[in-house]
Amino acid sequence: MDADRYLGGSPDRVELQRRTVRTLAVTNAVGGVGVTTGITVASLLAADVSGREELAGLSQTAQVAGTAVAAYLLSRVMTRRGRRVGLSIGYLVGATGALLCVLAGVVRSFPLLLAAAVLFGAASAANSQSRFAATDLASDQHRGRDLSMVVWATTIGAVTGPNLADVGGTLATSLGLPALTGAFLVTALALGVTIALVGLLLRPDPLLVARAVAAQQRRSDPAGSTRDDDVSAWHVLRTRPTVAACVVAIALAHTVMVSVMIMTPIHMRHGDASIRLIGLTLSGHILGMYAFSPLVGRLVDRWGGWRVVLLGAVVEGGSIVAAATTQEGASWLLSAALFGLGLGWSFALIGASSSLVGATPVGARAPVQGLADLVMGLTAAVGGALAGVIVGWLGYPALALSCLPAAAVVCGCGLLVRGAAR
Repeated sequence: MDADRYLGGSPDRVELQRRTVRTLAVTNAVGGVGVTTGITVASLLAADVSGREELAGLSQTAQVAGTAVAAYLLSRVMTRRGRRVGLSIGYLVGATGALLCVLAGVVRSFPLLLAAAVLFGAASAANSQSRFAATDLASDQHRGRDLSMVVWATTIGAVTGPNLADVGGTLATSLGLPALTGAFLVTALALGVTIALVGLLLRPDPLLVARAVAAQQRRSDPAGSTRDDDVSAWHVLRTRPTVAACVVAIALAHTVMVSVMIMTPIHMRHGDASIRLIGLTLSGHILGMYAFSPLVGRLVDRWGGWRVVLLGAVVEGGSIVAAATTQEGASWLLSAALFGLGLGWSFALIGASSSLVGATPVGARAPVQGLADLVMGLTAAVGGALAGVIVGWLGYPALALSCLPAAAVVCGCGLLVRGAAR
């Protein structure tokens, strides 16, 4: 590879980065359609196959765990083979999991469904890792913008996917399959299209180009280069407090959001809120998560990631306090709190992810990014499990307030990143 043509702000590098971001935005949108379509009916299929409603949440737990583990494993593949191979494998494993969900519904096997859900989580991991792929060749001035555009593309999947579940049900019925398995047929098709797009369009591979450029720079200036690129992700976390702070901020901001969000429908149903009002509240939450991502990315580039992380922590903290004051059922305050919770998550995730990239050596970025998503997924899984217990024992307000210390830690992480930046 001729790395010289991609050095600095050369026209070739700028054009490749633009093409890479466009490709990742499209694949993230199509992949997001596949992921959200399956997630829409996952718990319903689990309840139907198992015959027990109390087991319905296990499919989502398995999928979250699969996402966390797959993120780490895929990052190791990317380190050796690049983004194109790693993302393709993630979507392929996810599509395989979706087809196995269909099979589990046909043969009525709950253990098979849980195993399939774990594999299905790899598609979510690939979508999540796409945001980091957008930063491989990004300049320091536009890293936040490029990362946020890929995150924003998830909005398309989040809005479109649930509406395709009925289409999948009709398709499955016409094929003589259980109606609830149809969504996973749509998922498999969408992920198949995503694999083709990644394989055809993500060329040359942005991570391999970035590493070739870094190697070229080391050869041209051996005195000013280091070999930090060769160390493990765990070593980077132990020796670089800024990186560790970014990982903790990503994980805890995500855990706060997930823990409160998943129990909000229960809080509303206890007050006899309709499914329509619950859906509208969650739609507003998703709007806050993704719709303003481009604006958040520009704020990161202008203000610095640490300021945006601090803002995210404050917005999340204020939102969970507001949620804690609401009565059971639907209310404008609860809807506003859920919107703010999503917006605060967006600030914290994009700000910390961008800062993580800047603080990590080029050669160690993929494994560190995979480790960050592993930690994020595992902490969210634990938080989600504990959320149900807390609500069952102490109620929804207690759950919301119990998340305040985590939001405070996110704020502290932002201050730590600020100190390193200064």
